[in-house]
Amino acid sequence: MTRTAKPMAGGDRTDCATEATEAFVAHRNLLFTVAYEMLGSAADAEDVLQETWLRWVKVDLGQVRDQRAYLVRITTRRSLDRLRAVRRRKEAYVGPWLPEPLLTAPDVAEDAELAESVSMALMLVLETLSPTERAVFVLREAFDVGYDEIAAAVGKSPAAVRQIAHRARRHVDARRPRQVASPSQTRAALESFHRAIETRDLRGLLDVLAPEVVLIGDGGGVKQAVQRPVTGAEKVARMIVGGLGKAQIVLTSEPTVINGNPALLLRVDGELDGVIAVRVEDALITGLYYVRNPEKLTRIASEIPLTLR
Repeated sequence: MTRTAKPMAGGDRTDCATEATEAFVAHRNLLFTVAYEMLGSAADAEDVLQETWLRWVKVDLGQVRDQRAYLVRITTRRSLDRLRAVRRRKEAYVGPWLPEPLLTAPDVAEDAELAESVSMALMLVLETLSPTERAVFVLREAFDVGYDEIAAAVGKSPAAVRQIAHRARRHVDARRPRQVASPSQTRAALESFHRAIETRDLRGLLDVLAPEVVLIGDGGGVKQAVQRPVTGAEKVARMIVGGLGKAQIVLTSEPTVINGNPALLLRVDGELDGVIAVRVEDALITGLYYVRNPEKLTRIASEIPLTLR
């Protein structure tokens, strides 16, 4: 039975506020990662954290057995509400939608489990799940949250959550990369791609692109980008080389780490133009994800700390 909270003296209120602040700060990176994996947007994730904080400071901490679990529960509920709202916004989005890329610290790349869970390839797969399926999958597979706790977060029974988790896992497994490429394999493929686009080398591009490669561009209606995915090495390579040949620009690219995985920053005439993330399987690029929407390029100026624990 939940105890009735007693009125607190001034000192008690100060102590509780301090404890609430310390707990929130201690778990902030985790909460941001949860919200980002559910939403694919750092801006929306930050809004969710603000909503989580406002809810958290009203909680009677004397009734909370596990502060981390309680904070994750609040974040999940706020993320679910926002996910349902932004789905309508995405339906009106101009052209293909890609997750907002994050510049991540080296320790994210060194954590294979974390790097895969926030990779552009997997984040796109998560877009094909329903909001509840996505929440259950993210909490169970990425953060190893127990079924009972997930049930409390999503408002379902533990038995229903188990079924949802099984269905979501099967759905994701059928669409995720067959095998996760190592960082060195991804870097090697990206270096070959890098050299090919800087030299407009059609043969070099064809050598590093898988026959079934898919190119997805996100300009958000602000910058020009392909309006639908382009499939096939020949089509993708000729589009890239042809487009670079027509444009009278100076294109430079530099390696970086985006969402825990090797990627490229592209600059046109010295100005940031976009981010290219890749999906690599069997040493070949099977997915190219080019984010040009300026509104999604604000999180690559400084590293974003992410964590699963």
